[in-house]
Amino acid sequence: MRSLPSLTALRVFETAGKSLSFTLAAKQLHVTQGAVSRQVKQLESFLGVPLFVRLHHKMELTDAGFQLLTKLERSFDMMEEAVLDIREPNQRQKLNIFVSPTYATRDLAPRLADFQNRFPELELSIQDQVSQHTLFDCIIRFGLAEKPRFYSELLRLEQHVAVCTPELVLRSQSLEKESNNLLHILHEGKRLGVWADWLQAAGLREQISPHRGMEFSTMDQVINAVKTGAGFAVIDKYMITKELEKGTLVQFSNVEVSGPYGYWLDILSEKQGLSKVAHFVGWLKGS
Repeated sequence: MRSLPSLTALRVFETAGKSLSFTLAAKQLHVTQGAVSRQVKQLESFLGVPLFVRLHHKMELTDAGFQLLTKLERSFDMMEEAVLDIREPNQRQKLNIFVSPTYATRDLAPRLADFQNRFPELELSIQDQVSQHTLFDCIIRFGLAEKPRFYSELLRLEQHVAVCTPELVLRSQSLEKESNNLLHILHEGKRLGVWADWLQAAGLREQISPHRGMEFSTMDQVINAVKTGAGFAVIDKYMITKELEKGTLVQFSNVEVSGPYGYWLDILSEKQGLSKVAHFVGWLKGS
C-alpha cells in the first residue's frame, strides 16, 4: 500500500500553488475558498510541514511547498498523458520540444510538413528558450556531451567548412590579412573554438589569430552576415546546404573539421515511454 494523501488534496494544492491564491484556486476548481483552505491544511497535517507562508496581502510557497509543487506538476502531466494515450488515441496531443535556434530554423522547420502529414493527431510546440512553466517532452540541443539524468543520443556531429561569398574568394587566398573579418559564433558567452580548430587543421594556426574579428550570438546571424559579404566564417555545412547549392556561399578551402560539437537529443526517463515522444523520435532519426 502506498502512503499517500488524498488525490483531491494534492490537486487542490497544485492549483493553489500555481496561482498563489486560495481565491483564484477556488474559482478554477469551482469550489469555495474554505474548501481549498481545508484541503491544504489536511495536506500540511499529513506531511507535517507548512506548504505556504501566509503574508499580509499575498502567499508564498515554503521550500517544501515549492519542491512538492514542482514534482506534482510533472506527475499530473504524466497521468494526463497516460490517460489520453489510452482513452483518446486520436485526440490531438501537444508535444513540447526545446530546439536550439539555428537547428530549429534550418534543419527541423523545413521537414515539419512531413511530420504533420504522418502524425496529424500531434500538435507541436517548438521553443528555443527555457521556461519554468513548460516541461519539455524532448530537447534538441547544441553541445559536446550527453546530459546527466537524461537519455541522451548524439544526432550528428557538425561538419565545419570555411565559407564566404563568391566576391571574397580571391581575398580568402590571403586569409592572414583578414583577421579582422573573421566571423565568430558565441556559445554560453564564449566564442566557439571552430576557427581555432579549422586553422589548426589547415596548417594556418601560426599565421592567423582566431581571436580577432566580429562575434554573433547565433549561427543564423553569422550565416546572414557572411552572405552580405561581412567576412569569412567557419560553419556547419549541413546548415548552409541551400546556400552552397545556389552558390550564394562558397567553400574556399577543401579542409573540413568534424565536431567536436554536435546536436543531441535529450529525453527525461519518465517521458521515454510516451507514444507521442516515440513517434517524434522515430521520425526525427528516420527522416
